[in-house]
Formats: sequence, C-alpha cells, structure tokens
Amino acid sequence: MTAPELAKKFAVSIRTIYRDIKALEQSGVPVLTEDGKGYTLMEGYRVPPVMFTEKQANALILAEQLVLKNKDASFVKDYVEAIEKIKAVLGHKVKDKANLLAERTRFNQNINSEKNSNNLSDLQFALTNYSVVKI
Repeated sequence: MTAPELAKKFAVSIRTIYRDIKALEQSGVPVLTEDGKGYTLMEGYRVPPVMFTEKQANALILAEQLVLKNKDASFVKDYVEAIEKIKAVLGHKVKDKANLLAERTRFNQNINSEKNSNNLSDLQFALTNYSVVKI
C-alpha cells in the first residue's frame, strides 16, 4: 500500500505514516518499498504475539477504571483507544477474566491518600477467580 492509502485507511497524516514506517524499520521490522506500489512486509515475516499474564492484564484493566475517572476527555479518549488495541491481542481466557474484573470493580475517590497497601494484585486475582481473600 502507498503512504496516502495507509494514511486514509488509518485516518492519520501521510507524515505520520512515514514516521511510523521509519520506526518499524528501526525496530527491525523488514519493511520493503516498491516504486509505485508502496510498502509491504517481507514475505513470511510475522510479528510475535504480545503475551500478557493474567495479573498484567488485570493491572491494565484496573488502570482503565482509574483513567475513566479523569476529567480530561482527550486523555481518556487516547487511553481507551490504546487499551482497546491491547484487549484485542489478549488470549480469550485472559480477556474474559479481564472483562470480568472490569465489570466487578468500581473506584471511589480515595479520601485518605496517605494510606498505602500492597493488596490490589491479590484482590484482582481473587475477583476473577471467585476466591476469598483475607486482608
């Protein structure tokens, strides 16, 4: 695909496409250029899948809950778009548990911000695995 075609498809500027192509090349992705035809990936090249553990996925999902409380609409929009891309690459089991966690958690304003804990990861795991946890 040509840079203008890619820009139209992804609703970004042509300049962004050139910058992204350069970043891909610098990270080792074999991007080929054919005059008049545009860009392609080297035949047979595959991007390795991104793998998240259940705890990593849970952390991202809970961060989404916190971000959604933010009053800056542009920040929220950008984060939601990014998290949707991350959710798209999660395995079915991890994605299902992450969605369950999102449905089962709500955050209220922390009125005592001086308190620190080390329990959130255990609570996340307990919520998605129907476990009881003692704190």
